[in-house]
Amino acid sequence: MPNSHYTQIQSFLDYLKFEKRYSQHTIISYQTDMEQFFQYLASQFDSPELNKISSVYVRSWLAEMRDERILPKTLNRKISSLKSFFKYQLKTGNVLQSPMGTIVSPKVNKRLPVFVAQSDMEKLKNTVENDETWKGNTDKLLLSIFYNTGMRLNELISLKEQNIDIANAQLKVLGKGNKERIIPISNELIKEITDYIDKKKGVI
Repeated sequence: MPNSHYTQIQSFLDYLKFEKRYSQHTIISYQTDMEQFFQYLASQFDSPELNKISSVYVRSWLAEMRDERILPKTLNRKISSLKSFFKYQLKTGNVLQSPMGTIVSPKVNKRLPVFVAQSDMEKLKNTVENDETWKGNTDKLLLSIFYNTGMRLNELISLKEQNIDIANAQLKVLGKGNKERIIPISNELIKEITDYIDKKKGVI
């Protein structure tokens, strides 16, 4: 890799460190991506000058990484690193046009939600079915609410009795970003809740 490229990379990293105040971990990631890219250019294209680097070179590098089974999430990070690098080069006047303008990041498959099968849920409930202690009754109700509503765990933990609207068959929970949302509930779950509340009166 030519000394000029090392100088340009180091100048960019100094900018991230002293002006953008990025963490050392983030800076090391940028450095790794830059060095890999310019080492590839050195081996395949005889180290073109910075202002001669085109989108063709970038696509060639990305294609090689795809052939090596690099994950889309990692490719996206490397693309982001290059975009930031060339944006900085535009700012400093080292290039007149970024080669990243036509580079499209690959789609990252979102993880599908994992569902609990009803049979598995029944097995779980059976583990506390014969526990008629107050804790056992509470555990059974929590499992039923969790499974029947699909609410998040933190929503379940913060659920209070006053958030249960029996008349309208719904629960009021505080979701992400402290946004309130309404969850409809079945008649079967309503019965479990009301039975639990009646038992609670006898305990307290």
